[in-house]
Amino acid sequence: MADNPSGQPLIELKGVYRSFHQGRIRIPVLQDINLAIGENEIVCLVGESGCGKTTTGRIMVNLLEPSAGEVLFRGRPNSALRGKERAEHRRVLQIIHQDPFASLNPAHTVGQILSYPLKHHRMTEGRGGLRRRIWELLTLVDLTPPGDIVNKYPHQLSGGQRQRVSIARALTVEPKLIVADEAVSMVDVSIRVSLLKMLHDLRDRLGVAIVFITHDLALAKYFAWEGRIAVMYLGRLVEIGPTPEVVAKPAHPYTRALLDSVPKLTLTDDTLVTFKPIEGELPSPLAPPPGCHFHARCPFAQARCRSDKPALRDVAPARAAACHFPL
Repeated sequence: MADNPSGQPLIELKGVYRSFHQGRIRIPVLQDINLAIGENEIVCLVGESGCGKTTTGRIMVNLLEPSAGEVLFRGRPNSALRGKERAEHRRVLQIIHQDPFASLNPAHTVGQILSYPLKHHRMTEGRGGLRRRIWELLTLVDLTPPGDIVNKYPHQLSGGQRQRVSIARALTVEPKLIVADEAVSMVDVSIRVSLLKMLHDLRDRLGVAIVFITHDLALAKYFAWEGRIAVMYLGRLVEIGPTPEVVAKPAHPYTRALLDSVPKLTLTDDTLVTFKPIEGELPSPLAPPPGCHFHARCPFAQARCRSDKPALRDVAPARAAACHFPL
């Protein structure tokens, strides 16, 4: 697999599998995930709904345990952490959920929502220190003036404001990694760019690594241009590499299909929006196709693709793809 260009990984997933059970039926969700996230790095996890992006993010921040494999934090396996060390480890890994209305307690004000983690982790001293830190956090996420926001309840805020509160809550505990799970998909298009710019600024100012989960490759291209894109399909990583290279010359047919499915504006006498949908349906994880899981939808599939499962292997410096015949 391609090496992590950022040096010593902050988080590393090694041979991670994850399954869920529905009655007696075992549903495989992740298969052999190997992914390293460096300090202060931006990585976008991209793929269709149901490919395992959110499960991967939850395992990174310890909300889920892998069924097999291990997760390492700065080289140490999570299973080896105990007591205060484990609590500290959990503190520095945070997640921003997709729906801020569901993830924020409707019975608490913004001030209360931000104060609880600050008190629990003893991040401030006294009421004056607590108030100053809440004001700083609200200013940091562009919710100004803080006095107009701090006593409001989530239902009194707009979607964009609620998501900014969610981001501020994640920042209360001074994290080293934030997993942003479709963090802008439920806000108006007009506010998405401002939220993405704000996340970028926070990464630069605070030195926090960001794993951004999205199904929109165009959004990933915009947000992670200076980072990496990791493409997932049916629970497996199929391509990973620096964003400009992945976008300019995808190595896996699925990545190319995702790029072709992004709507493009064609300026002609009659302005058209063109795109090419991905053919076929996403297979069920209960009955994945043999060989390469993408072969039934791949225009370049050959006989080997139908029988042999491709491993994720290096196809160029700092790039890897799970394809027998990379593009």
